[in-house]
Amino acid sequence: MDLPDWIAETPHDCPILIAGPTASGKSALALAIARHSNGLIVNADALQVYANWHILTARPSEEDERKNPHRLYGHIAGDQDYSVGDWLSSVRDLLAQEKRLIIVGGTGLYFKALTNGLADIPKTEPELRKSTQALYEQDGLRALLEHLDGETLAKIDTQNPMRVMRAYEIQMQTGRSIVSWHAQTPPPVLSLKKCLPLVMETPKEILNARINDRFEQMLAHGALDEARANLATWCSTHPSSKAIGAKELIAYLKGDMSLSDAQNAATLATRQYAKRQRTWFRNNMTAWTALDTRTL
Repeated sequence: MDLPDWIAETPHDCPILIAGPTASGKSALALAIARHSNGLIVNADALQVYANWHILTARPSEEDERKNPHRLYGHIAGDQDYSVGDWLSSVRDLLAQEKRLIIVGGTGLYFKALTNGLADIPKTEPELRKSTQALYEQDGLRALLEHLDGETLAKIDTQNPMRVMRAYEIQMQTGRSIVSWHAQTPPPVLSLKKCLPLVMETPKEILNARINDRFEQMLAHGALDEARANLATWCSTHPSSKAIGAKELIAYLKGDMSLSDAQNAATLATRQYAKRQRTWFRNNMTAWTALDTRTL
């Protein structure tokens, strides 16, 4: 990939942030920048941290990792929780070293915490996490939402189970709303003014075609074998089970779904996820530099 001059000429002590929806070409851009400036690529994708899904989460290939150093990829066991705070602490440590950081991923909350600050909310106790999941599975979001105050309901995405469960857990554990905790957010680890923040923009029709092709490639490169390796320890409540396509391939291996149906369902879920990402970036990254991927 040929870098635009304005990116290539960015001072080498300036961190570069690359956000964008799945399949938008973020990793290729990060690798091109890293090769140009001898930089360190840092993951900002909440599912690529897990060790047990490499192909299905589109982590960088072993060849790419040999060519340039990568950090925070595949370093967490699939059944372990990994919070935004955990990620932010690791990035803070990496910022202390001399290499330029190229932080790349599709998890908007990671970037928001990095550049806006993160409230020091206590980690959720394991028993509360289990009971929250059980309540959600039994009675749905309504049972959680009724415990939240009006200000919280107005601030969070009430259709997003993860956001609702998090707000519920904070309320139950601390007796304070997530909104009140966020009001005490400390200064950010990295100011937008001290880095080059890029958000990838790809037309929907091009992105959807890439998503279709990429799942085909995942299957060709061993995604089913990866799913078989996860089958014996599969648990739908493990954090890594949220990898898109995981439950569909597991269902196929269990005989509950044809491979064709599994592929179609996983591809549809990926397109829906990309749509949510695009919406989030559009609403939350107005200060970032938009990069039309067709120009690369």
